[in-house]
Amino acid sequence: MDTIRVVVCGDEGVGKSSLITSLVKEKFVPNIQHIIPPISIPRDFSDSRYSVNSTILVDTSASNLSSLQYEIRQANSIWLVYSDHYTYERISLYWILLFRSMGVNLPIVVCQNKIDLDKSEDSSNALHEEFIPLLKDFKEVEACIRCSAKENYNVNHAFYLCQRAITHPLSPLYDYKDGFLKPLAIDALNRIFYLCDRDQDGYLSDEEFSLLQQKCFNKSIDITDLQTIKDTLNTLAKGSANEMGISSRGFLLLNKFYVESGRHETVWGILRTFHYTDSLSIDDKVLYPKIDIPPHSSVELSPIGYKFLVNLFILFDKDNDGGLNDEELACLFYPTPGIPKTWKDTNFPRSVVCNEQGYVTLQGWLAQWSMTTFLDYKTTSAYLGYFGFESHSNSNSISDALYVTKPRKFKKRSGKVYRAPVYDRTVFNCFIIGASGCGKTSLLESFLGRTFSNVHSPTIQQNVAANNVELTGGKQCYLILEELGEVESAILENKEKLDSCDVLCFAYDSSDPDSFQHLIEVQQSYPYLDNIPIVFVALKADLDRQQQRSDFLPEPFTKSFYLLPPLHICSSWTSSLNELMSHIVEAATNPRIATPGLEPDPSEPETVLNSFTIGGAAAGFMIVVTAWYMRGYIPGFRR
Repeated sequence: MDTIRVVVCGDEGVGKSSLITSLVKEKFVPNIQHIIPPISIPRDFSDSRYSVNSTILVDTSASNLSSLQYEIRQANSIWLVYSDHYTYERISLYWILLFRSMGVNLPIVVCQNKIDLDKSEDSSNALHEEFIPLLKDFKEVEACIRCSAKENYNVNHAFYLCQRAITHPLSPLYDYKDGFLKPLAIDALNRIFYLCDRDQDGYLSDEEFSLLQQKCFNKSIDITDLQTIKDTLNTLAKGSANEMGISSRGFLLLNKFYVESGRHETVWGILRTFHYTDSLSIDDKVLYPKIDIPPHSSVELSPIGYKFLVNLFILFDKDNDGGLNDEELACLFYPTPGIPKTWKDTNFPRSVVCNEQGYVTLQGWLAQWSMTTFLDYKTTSAYLGYFGFESHSNSNSISDALYVTKPRKFKKRSGKVYRAPVYDRTVFNCFIIGASGCGKTSLLESFLGRTFSNVHSPTIQQNVAANNVELTGGKQCYLILEELGEVESAILENKEKLDSCDVLCFAYDSSDPDSFQHLIEVQQSYPYLDNIPIVFVALKADLDRQQQRSDFLPEPFTKSFYLLPPLHICSSWTSSLNELMSHIVEAATNPRIATPGLEPDPSEPETVLNSFTIGGAAAGFMIVVTAWYMRGYIPGFRR
């Protein structure tokens, strides 16, 4: 905050103007004017802990209600002054009720002035009989302090409290009435503890606590000071700290102790290092950094992003079985709002490769994030923030974990516009189109390495599968297969959805004579599909092939559009399945070979061009790490 505005309020005669003058002049000035004009206090005058560029102090008169209300509405905090029992009673009976009636919700620092007139040496009377009731009864009251403008006693500190009430507010952290940290503060601190517990053993070791200290305050902590903290925690609650380190309970107690001892700027130093706002939510600028995505570009994980997710998987695979079970997933997603809704909508982990127990493998884990980043990069960005991702180049930039591909270009031949080859992408998506029962769902299951099932269940909602595909030459990429279900027509009518699709897979049941006719009708009903690469596939090739009762037979139909004839595959035939997936990716990377109605260029060779010469760095890294990791945990392999 560049400038804050502190409005000094209170009854007539309590010494508001004298406090302001004593603060600025650093001495008491008698016979001052009744109302002092607003004074701007520069940054250098402020305590470095609470400094802002400037602070404006505004004096007010209780008798001029309209001016008073105007200034209160412009304020960031209120310095509320009283000087005797009568003006103290007016704090609760008039002033706070006035602020509430105006609908303002500002932090208030209550100041007892003229304590030089109090001959009693017992200052605890004000603390217990006056301050504590205000702190407990009124959530707006951030702090209470005794001052003397005449003796210039505590005036500077009262001013700093007014600043701190804005820069390091107490109300979001602590409930004075109950004497506990507030739930949102507990949640935030628990998340911070979780992220700092790097080995996930439930304790902040000396090294981990020192790293937290260095990260938040740019200074190391002495081992003696650290032991003092541990001793203090064990005094507050036995077992909060031991030879293993500080427990999560101890961490909360430590921060509660800081708040109750008037050091809540220390707590805010921790919270703000982890990008929490005054409302104790993570800053949207961190979770959703501004990323410029040109038209016809896509978003993928960068090698840094893949490495971070690999390490996350390894850290939480506690039993080293190569899969994340439900308990491990729950622990992994603890610092987040939970498993993303889009994952649940796509039936995760069934959307990716799992082990025999049904637990997501590292291969599936990376495929799921690759798919999420491609389809909804903002979800990936936010969850990287929740997971505590940090870039070495910029600790605030989650965008370093993402990679924006170059815009897709377009070419034109014989009056037909088609997509140019792509060279820097490693993630592609494919819509599978076909009549009900033709085998689309079985194709997706086989793509994920699952066994074939004869049970047919009509697909209602979209069905998604993501896995890596190895091309000729060892190039790696990710392919997202989407079965559209009952929303097929709506998607095929949506030009924007189709523009984001890399290739269409037109599938039919080679054993059903009426299956191919559906594809002809789709082709005729949606002319825009001719602008998208299409791969035809005849499923259930292990069954007796039937003559198709359609307007056109499959081979002549595809030939009329200058497309390759349908590939005949069976979901249980691994080699034919791999051939289909490679062909789909080739069509996505080099759309010319699969664009309907585009005549072959005689000057170009007939062989299929593999356009992954440059692309594949991120996915290549992923596959290498996956292989390294899996070798250590699959029987028969040694690391």
